[in-house]
Amino acid sequence: MRLRNAFLLCGLAAAVALAGCSSATTGGAPGEKVATDAIFTSEYGPVEDNGYALPAVPITKVNPKFHRQIVDYKTSERPGTIVVNTPNRFLYYVLPGGKAVRYGIGVGKAGFAWQGEAYVAWKQEWPSWHPPQEMAVRRPEVARYVKDGMGPGLRNPLGARALYLFNEKGQDTLFRLHGTPEWTSIGTATSSGCIRLMNQDIIDLYKRVRPGRGARVVVQQ
Repeated sequence: MRLRNAFLLCGLAAAVALAGCSSATTGGAPGEKVATDAIFTSEYGPVEDNGYALPAVPITKVNPKFHRQIVDYKTSERPGTIVVNTPNRFLYYVLPGGKAVRYGIGVGKAGFAWQGEAYVAWKQEWPSWHPPQEMAVRRPEVARYVKDGMGPGLRNPLGARALYLFNEKGQDTLFRLHGTPEWTSIGTATSSGCIRLMNQDIIDLYKRVRPGRGARVVVQQ
């Protein structure tokens, strides 16, 4: 796995979504049966969080399959594992009983993506952003943040939360699962390599993950 290189090259109305209780699907991957009463479309409103006022996501403009929801998910991975399905633009947090929380994601551009395994070593609320020197060479406008970093805030590329992935040797991969204010990037391959979620979704995922070697992350291509 060339994890370091991966980083560098780093609608349904709410009422409709909440009212349904049938077994209709919403455009998930083949074989996934989505319970429509488990689509959390109503949870993308404005959020006051640690002194920051996160704006609402205009969620009706986001494809419903990328709304946070509970899905049937057959896997050999144990509960608590995070599975990133890059081609379908989904992140799964495995639950007991053959279920998972599914989030829509934005992924790295073609050629910058990677696959393999890591674990969440630590996590941070409203993180600072330190782009690597190599990125500053490609994008001189971010060079000033290499040393001192960009402070937390609504315009920070890491958004409201970041989960930091380390490899099996305990080394920082420089790969992150993080929030983003750019909700239009969800479902696309436009990032510099890291996995981005809507801020309201990364806050939800953050609450579920307990850092450590047990917080396994599997990235699929």
